[in-house]
Amino acid sequence: MERKKSLPLMSAVLGFVLLLSGCGGGNSNAGVQSTVEPTKAPAAATETAAPAETAEATAAAAGSTVKPVTFSYYSNYDWDTTEPWGKDSTTAWIRDNLKVNMTAVQSSGAAETKFSTMIASGSLPDVIMMDRGANVERLRQAGLLVALDEYLDKYPNLKNNAGEATLGMLRSDDGKLYQFPNWYTSSPNGNGGWIVNRKIYKELGSPKLETYDDLYAYLKLVKEKYSDVIPLEIGAKGRGLETMYGGFAENKPYLAKINPVGNELKSIFEDPVFIESMQYASKLFREKLITQDAFTQTGNQVTEKLVTGRVAVYADGDVVNPGRDANNALRTVDPESGYDIIWPIHKAGLDPAKITPNNYNSLGWNVLVITKKAKDPEAIFSYLDWLTGEEGQRIINFGRQGLYWDETDADGVPILNEKGLNTPQADKDKERIGRFNWVGNTTFIDQTKAKMDAQLPAEKQNWTTLAQQKVTWKTSKNFTEFVNLDPLPDSEEGTIASAVNDIFLEAYAKALYAKSDEEVLSLLKKAGEDADKAGYAKLLQFQTERWQNNLSKMK
Repeated sequence: MERKKSLPLMSAVLGFVLLLSGCGGGNSNAGVQSTVEPTKAPAAATETAAPAETAEATAAAAGSTVKPVTFSYYSNYDWDTTEPWGKDSTTAWIRDNLKVNMTAVQSSGAAETKFSTMIASGSLPDVIMMDRGANVERLRQAGLLVALDEYLDKYPNLKNNAGEATLGMLRSDDGKLYQFPNWYTSSPNGNGGWIVNRKIYKELGSPKLETYDDLYAYLKLVKEKYSDVIPLEIGAKGRGLETMYGGFAENKPYLAKINPVGNELKSIFEDPVFIESMQYASKLFREKLITQDAFTQTGNQVTEKLVTGRVAVYADGDVVNPGRDANNALRTVDPESGYDIIWPIHKAGLDPAKITPNNYNSLGWNVLVITKKAKDPEAIFSYLDWLTGEEGQRIINFGRQGLYWDETDADGVPILNEKGLNTPQADKDKERIGRFNWVGNTTFIDQTKAKMDAQLPAEKQNWTTLAQQKVTWKTSKNFTEFVNLDPLPDSEEGTIASAVNDIFLEAYAKALYAKSDEEVLSLLKKAGEDADKAGYAKLLQFQTERWQNNLSKMK
């Protein structure tokens, strides 16, 4: 699951989004042509299906390594409410067959306060889902976490699927593993890019839309012909600016103020790619070709614009999920309308095959930790390890056997039964399938999802899955080397990082509102000087050392 902090040049929180990325409706083959040959959806599995087994027999053999356990679980995010265990058919199956039960502890929209209170009062839950980094180390250094190393060979799914290199990147400074990764991957993923309003594009003559020069001309045409349409929507908090940044250089994904030059990390304010991208964005904003409430609008307001067709072009860190919903909503009213994904727009003269507005890392999104409050940490690990394995991922993501599938093909891919083939996605969504996938194995799920989708007729295939296969996964760059660069908040470097971040955010917003390219340049130069005074050089030295350490681990 593609999300960390709501900072410019960094993905917004996408964990829950990725859980939903397999949901959706129809797709249309009509629309904007990509600059490369679209990838065809994989053909339906032709292997001889594995012998059918009854759901009861499978249940009896399932999770044979899982030890019965009841544990408390807390998700350390304001936005995440953990639903009741056993109320949906999937977790009811897990409860009844594996004897695993969960009691939720809610953040109630105040995760930071809740987390600090639990630590201070000594009332930690058994399992916590959280971001990698400072808070994990805060718990580890206080001796509150269980090391997982002794369980890796006895329960080998995590070790086999994530690989030692990924686990090595997750180990703490004491050499031990305390973190169970969620949505780790060995293959590209990502949901960001560009989508285009199909009907508007066709009505305007389907002009070439590949470079930023093409985009500028097209947005001006939209503004001239459609007074009630936003030429370019860039999402809540201006996240689409990050996507645009990735089109101004080859192999340049958006990163959180990371500017690698040779073997060092340099000031983001001196990055020519960043400067050029902000000058271009400011020009579009001055001419009212970009939504004028970019930094104040909510996600719901963006959604409303999309589903009513009032957006001509949309760029964001996630377009495949809102794009699917908007496409389906519009096509319900008019089969000729909707949205199409296109190859990322780029600066003229660059190789379009090397434009990467998405990034991914093998560690995935967030992690689970087991605290020393747990009475039986091995039992908890045995369940999590089963869950991240093929059987667990199949059941948690596609439902228990007998619901929408009865058997699998030779690759372990569920073969949709009659109910699976004919049940609308909206009804499947009510089953809450995938909601409790805390230790997602991205590569397995993405590959399985694509093969299952190919079993459906074209009109029922998932718009999101096709968009991912066609564009977003092909335009994603591995940036595992840049993870874990943030210092602890209470360290000297952490204090500097907080100050530099505030300077960056202010300059980022002001640059968009600038009256000229020269003013953009002046604002970013002043921000760089202020950052230097705040100790930016010391922070960059710290991050460079962490980066080089990552590269050594990866070798």
